[in-house]
Amino acid sequence: MEFFDILVSILGSALRLSIPLLFTALAGLFSERAGVFDIGLEGKMLAAAFASACAAYVTGSAWLGLLAGIGVSIVFSLVHGFASITNRGNQIVSGVALNFVAMGLTVVLGQAWFGQGGRTPQVPGDGRFSPIILPGADAVRDVPIIGPLYANVISGHNILAYMAFLAVPIAWWVLFRTRFGLRLRAVGENPGAVDTAGISVTWMRYRAVIVAGFLCGFSGTYLAIAQSAAFINNMSAGKGYIALAALIFAKWKPVPVMFACLLFGFLDAVANFMQGKSVPGIGEVPVQIFQALPYILTIVLLAGFIGVAHAPKAGGVPYVKER
Repeated sequence: MEFFDILVSILGSALRLSIPLLFTALAGLFSERAGVFDIGLEGKMLAAAFASACAAYVTGSAWLGLLAGIGVSIVFSLVHGFASITNRGNQIVSGVALNFVAMGLTVVLGQAWFGQGGRTPQVPGDGRFSPIILPGADAVRDVPIIGPLYANVISGHNILAYMAFLAVPIAWWVLFRTRFGLRLRAVGENPGAVDTAGISVTWMRYRAVIVAGFLCGFSGTYLAIAQSAAFINNMSAGKGYIALAALIFAKWKPVPVMFACLLFGFLDAVANFMQGKSVPGIGEVPVQIFQALPYILTIVLLAGFIGVAHAPKAGGVPYVKER
């Protein structure tokens, strides 16, 4: 049973590591379906992590930390919208600029406010989202196979983790079963037709980037006060880019996005488990090899294993209303 115990441990870790990717990929899904490419997912996640950690430390409330993270992330989204929608700037340049701003601003403010080299102080227990033990988890823990999977993989996560997976069917329903979703997808495919129908392309795209900021607020908050207990310099560590890769890998569809994020989370969990372990016939592999695995998988998958991924036709193109 040792192998099964290791597998259960890796699966539980994979779920936890996939949560920030899932929130961020769903954020990019709404933005890019509306025709706004969002390279700034990384920056919004990082800014939200910093804001949530600061607010949770000062107030001692995890929920106020979440509100702060969402608020700051939406502000970053509005800046991106102002640059790329209102002023028709290059969406890639705007997103990259936001990433650099978030990376530098969090360190400068963290040092100025707390004097800990860009870190925030440890958040107290009430300022964090604690694990939730689901009903019956302890009772079935000793049941073969089903018990450990339920007790250690499904149960024991915090509320943000369960909200992430609940967000997947909600995102699917909003995008494919509501008038808002139909219009949002139409704006990403043919904004001229939407404008002709009397619907504001600008307002629809702003609503999409606001939703993206809202979801990135959850991912940053999860990193800072659910998965960790403080903000650490550059703690997003490229997760925004991996989420973007998962979004492309899933061809901009909510349910495949979830499975893509779980795949990346699983590989990250395996990499963490294998650090310091010896591989038969090879010996101990340098830790950097395993740390690079998620990024290597990203390149491999995007290079030739997903077929042709067609982005929304109007994606990345500023809309100019015809006179």
